[in-house]
Amino acid sequence: MTRSILAARRIQIAGSISSELSLASTGDVQQAREFVGELVAELVKRGATFVVPVDAEKLRDGDGKPICFDWLIWKSICDSLPQRPAGVQTPLVVAVQHHKSENQIPPEFSDVWEQMRNSDAISIENVSHWNMNSQRMEVQANEGDILITLGGSEGVLFLANLYHDAGKPVIPLNLKLTGENQGSLRLFTMALSSMQSGRFFRVTSSNAHTWMNRINWSNAKTVTDRVKSMIELLEALEPPHAFIVRLLNPAHTDFADVEEHFKDIVRPVVEDELGYKMIVVDGEQPFEKARMDQEIFEKLHRSSFVLADITGLRPNCFIELGYALGRGLPTMLSVKEGAEHPFDIHSLAGLHWKTTGTHDERKKAFRTHWYAIKNRPAIVPPNPLVW
Repeated sequence: MTRSILAARRIQIAGSISSELSLASTGDVQQAREFVGELVAELVKRGATFVVPVDAEKLRDGDGKPICFDWLIWKSICDSLPQRPAGVQTPLVVAVQHHKSENQIPPEFSDVWEQMRNSDAISIENVSHWNMNSQRMEVQANEGDILITLGGSEGVLFLANLYHDAGKPVIPLNLKLTGENQGSLRLFTMALSSMQSGRFFRVTSSNAHTWMNRINWSNAKTVTDRVKSMIELLEALEPPHAFIVRLLNPAHTDFADVEEHFKDIVRPVVEDELGYKMIVVDGEQPFEKARMDQEIFEKLHRSSFVLADITGLRPNCFIELGYALGRGLPTMLSVKEGAEHPFDIHSLAGLHWKTTGTHDERKKAFRTHWYAIKNRPAIVPPNPLVW
């Protein structure tokens, strides 16, 4: 199998089923569980990674079926490990647990948990200081790249909002696991509208509305066919966005050097190696908003990474840089070596790129700096009132 675009994309599958059999029949629940199990196995084969909570396994009174899918996901990941491609990124799973997790793990899954936690395949994010589920969801949304929802209620809506605000794809499914206006079904109804579907996710082929209709599954659609269409949709998603702040005025004396730097050094690393889609708002691309400033800040706000090059001392670049830093986005600062720049940003480590040397040498310098600062903490870290 050729390397999938999903390799190293971190996916969260979230949701739950109603305790009322009249809203979620045993047959519908079983079909949903088969779908999740097969989907996870296919994702592991493609090198995808996951965000999965560690919690109790609550069962329905009516048929004894689990209300959530988390331990089904854990077991499917564990069972699929032999099919995982060699050389893909680790960790395979970010496990989000709290102070009660260890005592709540179902006995039938204790071997699965021990196998995973004692391997290099897992990274554990312990949020024991948070007793509020909303705060644990914030950690999950921060770690994940793509959210898939099924069933659920207010928690699924809250999680979907967190992903959306961070510019991450949200794919709601129409599996009949809750009331019609709850959780994922509510999101699905919204996303079926051509005016709304593009807010949920963006694709490189066709458009989001077309894809939503493709996953508007009827009861006759088999689990295997549903998994196939989901994989096709996931592989059609746009990569995460890298918002580019840079000199765009061709009349400026530094423009030719900046243009060459971004064309020959930045783009090959950011897009071809790191897997981002570079976003530049320069007036040439189709507008989605009425005003350019709104276009800029909407895209900047929901980017996964910002590269701000201040060569040329353009005021708009500093405004956008300040917004990115205040938003707490991963931000890389750069400037042409020898160019003038303000004293007060000397303390914020940046790349002083050269116009000399081979392309390979200059790419290496860019790559080295990126890996040095990509996990740099926000200038003002979160400081909650209540822990």
